[in-house]
Amino acid sequence: MEEYYVQLYSPHGLIRFNEPEIGRDPDTGGQVKYLLEMLDNLSKHPQIRKVDLFTRRISDKRVAPSYEEEIEKVNDKARIIRISCGGNTYRKKETLWDHLDEFIDKTLHFIERDADVPDVVHGHYADGNYLASQISEIFGIPFLATSHSLGRNKKELLLQEGLSEEKIDEKFNMEKRIEVEEMVLKTADAIVASTQHIIESQYTRYNNYRYGKFHVIPPGVSTDIFYPFYRLDMPSFTMSVEQEQTLYKVNSEMERFLFNPNKPLILSIGRADKRKNFETIIQSYGQDKELQAMANLAIFAGVRKDIAVMPDDEKDILTNLLLLLDKYDLYGKMAIPKKNDPKLDVPEIYRLAARKKGVFVNATPGENFGLTIVEAAACGLPVVASPTGGPKEILEQCDNGLLVDVEDPEAIAAALKKIIADQALWEKYSGNGVVAATELYSWTSFADKYITIINDLFRQKNNTALNFVNKTAYGKKLANARLFVITDLDGTLVDGADTEGLEAFTKWIRDNQAQVVFGLASGRNRIITEQAIEKYNLPFPDMLICSAGTEIYYTDKLIPDKGWESHIDNQWKREELLEALKRFPGIRLQEEDAQWPFKLSYYVEDYFNENDLSDLYKFLDDNKFRAKILLTDNKFLDLLPFRASKGSAVRYLSYKWNQPLHQIITAGNGGNDKDMLSGKTKAIVVSNYSPELEELKKYKSIYFAKNRIAAGVLEGIQHHLAGLKEFVI
Repeated sequence: MEEYYVQLYSPHGLIRFNEPEIGRDPDTGGQVKYLLEMLDNLSKHPQIRKVDLFTRRISDKRVAPSYEEEIEKVNDKARIIRISCGGNTYRKKETLWDHLDEFIDKTLHFIERDADVPDVVHGHYADGNYLASQISEIFGIPFLATSHSLGRNKKELLLQEGLSEEKIDEKFNMEKRIEVEEMVLKTADAIVASTQHIIESQYTRYNNYRYGKFHVIPPGVSTDIFYPFYRLDMPSFTMSVEQEQTLYKVNSEMERFLFNPNKPLILSIGRADKRKNFETIIQSYGQDKELQAMANLAIFAGVRKDIAVMPDDEKDILTNLLLLLDKYDLYGKMAIPKKNDPKLDVPEIYRLAARKKGVFVNATPGENFGLTIVEAAACGLPVVASPTGGPKEILEQCDNGLLVDVEDPEAIAAALKKIIADQALWEKYSGNGVVAATELYSWTSFADKYITIINDLFRQKNNTALNFVNKTAYGKKLANARLFVITDLDGTLVDGADTEGLEAFTKWIRDNQAQVVFGLASGRNRIITEQAIEKYNLPFPDMLICSAGTEIYYTDKLIPDKGWESHIDNQWKREELLEALKRFPGIRLQEEDAQWPFKLSYYVEDYFNENDLSDLYKFLDDNKFRAKILLTDNKFLDLLPFRASKGSAVRYLSYKWNQPLHQIITAGNGGNDKDMLSGKTKAIVVSNYSPELEELKKYKSIYFAKNRIAAGVLEGIQHHLAGLKEFVI
């Protein structure tokens, strides 16, 4: 029986297994609960050997220290892994997009350090799906995706609320999100949705909808936590001290608000979000005196301490709820507690309402799924919900409540009165909900269906129609390589038409390709480097460093290293620099095909000397530009991001792929190779080197070859391998 290592990705939010803060803010809603329960329950499946949830590491005094912990062990097979990116402070998910490539780099580093490559990756939300898609490409493994909510749908709702497209994009980074969601439809090997409604109502709005490989697997409820209310009265049932304390606390909290706590309890639970429609529930109750006489109302709208210091949107919602309580004079009839523990309190709250013969209301119109409906059902509490979306699918399968227009207060009130007044109907809905939640919406059922999808994917490993089968899996070679050989091209491997030793060098690379990663580091841009590779019949490099260290690509598919781009983009002001240099004398811009996003290239005039170069450094400093200057043969001038160079690129690759610098061999011949050669790598300087490399003879780790170009590179490789006794190549 095949066993799998699954990695789940959800970079935003505050995620911890012990005492999760569900409902603290918009980024810690039901999706966090879904993930934690999925993590725990997948780990119980016999075909899962390990499952990790990757999220963001946060060190911020505004949140608990537990979010700083790099590894949180959930059980013997499940962990939460926290990766640093975008600084340490807690931030909204919309602000994380520019830092996700950093997350990927550090995740790769973790995987290599952990010495365990995943079999499957599963992204959650657009940002998590982006991460999972990249890890899938790197290791050539199946990519599963779950969106939870989709950008086009959210954008439409925000436009209806009066926000402009520009404001929506500014606040929610919506165009980036939608772009990634389109990509996911084409690249995911399986898209897991909670309901058919999500597929038909939301995914169909996307251009790439036809490519989506959809699977409907509703999330489950943990029946050992969400069990029927009547179990408390069973002779064989025992309750822990913790549960007893929770039950006492929940009862006391209700009694604190209510004049007559024995009446049936109308209940709604969710975070402080406008779409949860709590205001309409209060209106339906406040406008109906008969309903007030029949039942009490309790609204659990997330967790709050001081409303005055909460984010504006949550502050407005909670303030409105309290104003409505006052408007309808519902004191003694309505409870709006300040907090609840999702793991302990919430199940007891459902059971409390069920024991009082109450009803649960989910008033979110068009809810994608409606996990609270299933939780209420499992506890034996009948439900009133929207006749659209996920709630419709759930109630039609469970027959545990009524579907009404949840934006109509009178319709909500009529449905509540009908269920509360009819004891036989209440018993029917209560019993149906318990049975259906156990049979249709258990996590055991979810895990079985989930593993079936994975089994089917691996069973079809030779099917070229599958996305993951066609991926390069370059990460597996890079992570397992025993040696990196990274060499300059012009003047190092070849010198124009002179290719002395090139045939022997390329034969050595091909003969050892199973354990040696071959890299080229060239001042040329990608296009003319490709032309040179073809011209000289070189093996296509596993890694390509181009444009003087400003770009990194992998394999002949030329997959860009986006983490490197993000790293060197720091304080790189290309357009402003281009404009400013128009007024600097002695230089003129090279042709357009010599320019690149992270490189500005100029010719220098014949009279340009070291004083002019000093003036250029001062000019950059005076104008607060952080850029690196490369002057070659006193003819060609390149300006690069200050973090970019061949040497910096090599050190970055060493870190990213966990390859020690002493197991990297570099080779060069000119001044722009100097920082690549003078690091801690095993370096080679070919005999036809430029005078500026003469000073490197003082370094013991740098070998000056007796031979020219490629023959000298191969000579140097053999010299260094003789000193690395652990290598037998």
